[in-house]
Parts: sequence; structure tokens; C-alpha cells
Amino acid sequence: MVANLDKISTPEKLAWNWRGHRIQYTVIGTGHPLLLVHGFGASSGHWRKNMPVLAAAGYKVFAIDLLGFGGSDKPPLDYTLDLWQEMLWDFWADHIQRPTVFVGNSIGGLLCLMILANYPEIAAGGVLLNCAGGLNHRPNELNFPLRVMMGAFTRIVRSRLIGPMLFNRIRQKKRLRTTLYQVYCNREAVTDDLIDLIYEPSCDPGAAQVFASVLTAPPGPSPSELLPKVQTPLLVLWGEADPWTPITTATIYQQLTATHPVTFIPIPDTGHCPHDENPTVVNQLIIQWLERLTL
Repeated sequence: MVANLDKISTPEKLAWNWRGHRIQYTVIGTGHPLLLVHGFGASSGHWRKNMPVLAAAGYKVFAIDLLGFGGSDKPPLDYTLDLWQEMLWDFWADHIQRPTVFVGNSIGGLLCLMILANYPEIAAGGVLLNCAGGLNHRPNELNFPLRVMMGAFTRIVRSRLIGPMLFNRIRQKKRLRTTLYQVYCNREAVTDDLIDLIYEPSCDPGAAQVFASVLTAPPGPSPSELLPKVQTPLLVLWGEADPWTPITTATIYQQLTATHPVTFIPIPDTGHCPHDENPTVVNQLIIQWLERLTL
């Protein structure tokens, strides 16, 4: 099925109450459900180049702002992968209630992998885009000097005095642009619209506390722990020019292609967010893969 560009429309923004917190999500289209999950610091708007095209191809596409990000509330909580996994399950139970294809980038990809492994009954498949290896680095992944540096950084981020000052520096638009230039291979994809998408939620009350909590949270389960439990088909797309999760870390997925329903496709000249940087290629690959699924 090829996307009908004549039928492309704008996703509808809605709100959902989860445990007393307002959660923003968007939905568009009709057909088999897809749930799109963003990465750290992003929001459902990061899928703005994908949702209408996937919907035009015949799918009902949901995208959610994780608690603490985007237009969702930012309460002072301990943010963990387990918390967001519970949120995704509850969202599915309230709004979808059909086996769903979970699509995620970076941390969102790891969350989707957790759902596939821990709640296989609600999943029809998964699409991972430059999936993170953890919410944060594990101590055994760092050499001794770096472990000391990260320990000091954790104390600074958690500081009630210095932490907010650090956050205010990091979230400045010029610094966001510099960071995105590092992780997007094509600088033209780093638009003012993208900068605003990340900057505006950082002005919300509680955003600095969310930032500190996430950066000092446990790393959570690793892909190597989760993948043996995943039985549903999996499409893994990887921007080859990603400096944050280099393609060398994707070996575990490539090794499974011979024995498991895993499709691995590298995307040249593309960084950490292939769905936003190279949406034409990503949309086509996802639609072609979805057409082969038994939904």
C-alpha cells in the first residue's frame, strides 16, 4: 500500500488524564493502530513528518508526549523507564485495545522494546529507530576517570542551586542548535521549527526537575536482556552517522536477523533521529515493512 498524499491531513491534539496528570497525545487516520514514542527531550511533534504519511497509508497513528516532556505535565517524580512503560500500557488499555505496532526513537525505542518483551499480548510488532541501550550509561560501561566525572555531574545536576542554572544554559536555543548539529548529519534538517519544538516545553514549570531526574535515573533493562523475550516481528532502522548510539552498538540486532523475525536496515548519511532527518526514506521503509505483516 502506497501512501495517498491527497488524503494527508493534520493530526488532532488531545489530552488524557493519567494518575491525575495531563498527558498530551495526537492521533490521525483509521486502520490498524501504530503508537509512536519519542526520545529524550522530544515530544509527539517530533513525528510531524511521519504521522500524516503513515495515516495516508491506511493506519491509525497515535503519538504520545511522555510524562515530563512536550505538552504533558512535568510533576516532581522519579522518572524511570518502568514509570513510562506503565503509562504506555495504560494508554493502550484506555485508547487502543488492539494489538499495536510500537514505533520508537532512542529512549522511545527502548520503551517499545520493553513493551514487546513484557506485554507481548498487546503488540503486533515493533519499529526501533536508533534504539538507546539504556536511559543512562551503566557504571561498567565507563572507565574509571569517566565514572568519577559522571558521579560529579550527577551531584551537580541534582543540586537545587546549580542544577537549574545548568539546565537554563543547556536549553538555550543556540546550545540546542549546536547539540542537534552533532546528532543530525544534515544540518538543513535542524530548523527553527525543530528548535522551538524542544525549547518551548523546557520553559514549563518542573522541566528542570524532570531533566535532573532523567539524567540521574537507573539505566533500566538493556536490549540484550529484552530481545530474547521478543517474539513479534521487529524492524530496526539505524542512522549510520549517529554519534550517540553508533551503529557498532547495533550488532545484537544484526546477529538476530538469521534466526528471528528481525529486519535490520542501516540508513546512510543519517544521524540519531532518522524519522525526522530522513523522513521520506524512513516512511517508505516502515510502510513497506508493515505491508508484509499479518495485522
